Amino acid sequence: MHLILTGATGLVGGAVLHQMLTTPSISKISILSRRPVPQAEGHAKAKVYIHKDFSVYEKSLLDELKDAHGVVWALGISATQVDKPYFPLPIPLPPKTITKMGLIFNVVGLFREYEKITLTYPLAFARSISTTTSPRPVPFIYISGEGATTTPSLLTPHWASIKGRAESSLLALSKSSEFANLRPISVRPGGVDPAKHEEIHGFLPEKGLFRKVLEGVLVPVLRGVVPGMMSPTRELGGVVVGLAVGEGGAFEDGEEGVSGEGRTLSNVKLRKLAGLGK
Repeated sequence: MHLILTGATGLVGGAVLHQMLTTPSISKISILSRRPVPQAEGHAKAKVYIHKDFSVYEKSLLDELKDAHGVVWALGISATQVDKPYFPLPIPLPPKTITKMGLIFNVVGLFREYEKITLTYPLAFARSISTTTSPRPVPFIYISGEGATTTPSLLTPHWASIKGRAESSLLALSKSSEFANLRPISVRPGGVDPAKHEEIHGFLPEKGLFRKVLEGVLVPVLRGVVPGMMSPTRELGGVVVGLAVGEGGAFEDGEEGVSGEGRTLSNVKLRKLAGLGK
């Protein structure tokens, strides 16, 4: 079986890649990445395609992906890590100085960059892979996040609204006649926890000092007090890959942890599928 993976150098993507590499029924893994993927090195069934622009896909690349059974879209970025605007700032800002107008343009620019990565990129690939594999159904597993919502309010964080838009946009895409073979399932993991997933520790993204200290204090507390909020990476990777190798069918909408017409799974449902407690 042939699967496609993006975001393989990230935390969730690395967990998913480990599961794919150790699943005998998966014979081929096509990884789309901006940079080399050390975790895939030495594995004959994994092929890394260095891809710089995730908004466009050449026919030559799609031809190599046309027999893929499913997709795991783990490419993403924390809203706090976006460090460049989507367009050049119209007002040059002096070092360490932000004017009121400059702040507005800067924030808007960062929002646009986050939207491009979180929403524009997965939709572009969903359209491309749907057309390439049509009429054969293709499961498309989108890694969202707990807290995402398709019904945002004025108090909803921007990241949660954008992820929700991605979820609903993928669902809408699958309802169109042109992309009817698309089988999207959006998963919303909670606090992603790699502590007991030793095999991926050497490949995890480098964290800043502040984040290391914060997670070093906060995560053990959450793990002990509210384990139901956590998503251990070993189990999460197993669930996600299980969805990708499946038929892409909808779950029962209204079941605990299931929404979006049976195609959005919250952390509660993910933990249940993994055999973990609430």
